[in-house]
Amino acid sequence: PWPLVAALGGLSLTFGGVLFMHNYEGGGELLCLGVITILYVMFTWWRDIIREALFEGQHTIAVQQGLRMGMILFIVSEVMFFFAFFWAFFTSSISPVFNIGGVWPPTHIVAISPWGLPFVNTILLLSSGASVTWAHHAIVAGFKKEAMLGLYVTLIFAVSFTAMQAFEYSAAPFSMSDGVYGSVFYMATGFHGFHVIIGTIFLAICTVRLY
Repeated sequence: PWPLVAALGGLSLTFGGVLFMHNYEGGGELLCLGVITILYVMFTWWRDIIREALFEGQHTIAVQQGLRMGMILFIVSEVMFFFAFFWAFFTSSISPVFNIGGVWPPTHIVAISPWGLPFVNTILLLSSGASVTWAHHAIVAGFKKEAMLGLYVTLIFAVSFTAMQAFEYSAAPFSMSDGVYGSVFYMATGFHGFHVIIGTIFLAICTVRLY
């Protein structure tokens, strides 16, 4: 039943979110129901996949190929998702309209320096990519100790990234309501940060399972 339950949870999540943001009665409750449903489905569906693979041996070559293809298509959809944000950024920055001053960043915006926290976060992200690749190769080669160490290092990098981004948001001199600059900045970096949090949860579960 999980695809159907997940779809209903997603519907409840989006409808509840919109109703909540527009201060409709019951919007918050519907939003919470959607979040709880999605989290429940995530737990039960992946629990079933682990059971099917580990204990029942149902992950044949065809099933493994299907899972890989599903992940590839998911990543392609993510590329398209972020492509839309980059399109919005480049459209707004290459030909800025008159009502933001005809310049980029807009006249009233104090931009964050790319050589401060953003540079540190970039290093953290690239380092986490290297350490998780190390862990992956260690798992394939059967070196459990090195794999555990690689995953621990990756989790430290990931949590540090999220903490740095939270600090960056708290100290940012503009908000999401500050025109197209604020909208594009917070939508792109916010969704990216959300992906990092989801990836951190994935890797934490992988670490527990490997342990």
